[in-house]
Amino acid sequence: MNKHPLSNLISNQDLLKKIAEQFGTPLYVYSENRLKANISRLSTAIGNSFKNHQVYYAVKANSNIHIIATLKEALHNLGCDCSSPGELYAAKKSGIDLSKSVYTGNYESIEDLKTAYKSDCEINLDDINSLNRLETIGIPEYISFRLNPGKGHGRFKGIMTGGKDSKFGIPKEKITNAYKIAKKIGIKRFGLQCHAGSATLDIDTFREITKLVLDSAKDIEKCINQKLEKISIGSGFGIPYKDNETPLDLDLLFQKIQNIFYDYYGQDSSDWPTLCIEPGRILVADTGFILTRVTGKKSSYKNFIGLDAGMETLMRPALYGAFHRVQKIGKESNSTSTYDITGRICENTDRISENYNLPKIEEGDLCAIMDTGAYGYSMSHNFNTRPRPAEILINNENIKLIRKRESIEDLFSGCDV
Repeated sequence: MNKHPLSNLISNQDLLKKIAEQFGTPLYVYSENRLKANISRLSTAIGNSFKNHQVYYAVKANSNIHIIATLKEALHNLGCDCSSPGELYAAKKSGIDLSKSVYTGNYESIEDLKTAYKSDCEINLDDINSLNRLETIGIPEYISFRLNPGKGHGRFKGIMTGGKDSKFGIPKEKITNAYKIAKKIGIKRFGLQCHAGSATLDIDTFREITKLVLDSAKDIEKCINQKLEKISIGSGFGIPYKDNETPLDLDLLFQKIQNIFYDYYGQDSSDWPTLCIEPGRILVADTGFILTRVTGKKSSYKNFIGLDAGMETLMRPALYGAFHRVQKIGKESNSTSTYDITGRICENTDRISENYNLPKIEEGDLCAIMDTGAYGYSMSHNFNTRPRPAEILINNENIKLIRKRESIEDLFSGCDV
């Protein structure tokens, strides 16, 4: 069983009680030290195998500007991977140089493409029709297209972004034609991007996808008779959501990918395309947890524990059955019981976990829903007219409020017309 990176923080009962009293619950709590450790570990691992590389933080994972700024503080040349005008705004407000960032949309509107084009970021197009829309706005000097390699990967179906059921990318059989057309209309420089899935812990999966990407890269280079400047393998780098899972060995991962680049591009790495990655989850997921309070218990056909954090606070379990560990804060008893852990939302899908073992627990107890730094707050919503929680960033025992708690009045501010 691997020790969780935030185990010391979770075990600090006095501090968490103090935080709950000061900021209320539910509350998103992030560790600044873990954020910096994660970005340092990743950038070191890719840098050891690839001299020419670029890290783009996937803003969709967590768009809080203080989180992004903390990552940039630890990695000065960090760029961002953005998929909406709002994410471009968050990146710029965080101090990110948008010329070192990339916009990866899908089914983009003309307005979306105008925003991306005017931002000075690189543009990664999801389809040839995206190029047709972009051409009415302007012709950038550099673009990339998103490849669908014909297969995907992921912890479960909802986060597989490659393969024949995926809405993303250009099929490998059609990708060269997109580059031919792009070159014909005057685009001069090119890259290639592929993001085939998420939350994967198997190194061989990334090896296989990289080979498929480089197969297409070579076909494209032959077709347009010029080299690609950048190749992005996206991300999909997973974290352990369960006690028995092993973290990715990032050094070994990039060594394996380096060996594939040797096979395709030769021994002189200075002549390789720049390897780009777009990590989100592996940087922020295990840095955060939701501090939540037990609001009720029920003995029905099953035993239930109700929290003040439900599917409006954490959507992932209801959306696609994602698993998150739940820990009671404070002294634990030796006896445990099995519960469905739910929130206060008027939907039967409002479950944080089902058939979950917890020590004896009472109304008013504090719990932590673990590994919610990625796709937690960014997927939260206001169903049942529940305001979204506050967010704090903690450095040892120094606490910084990084987003205020919404009020009910805030939810109706747009109705004052």
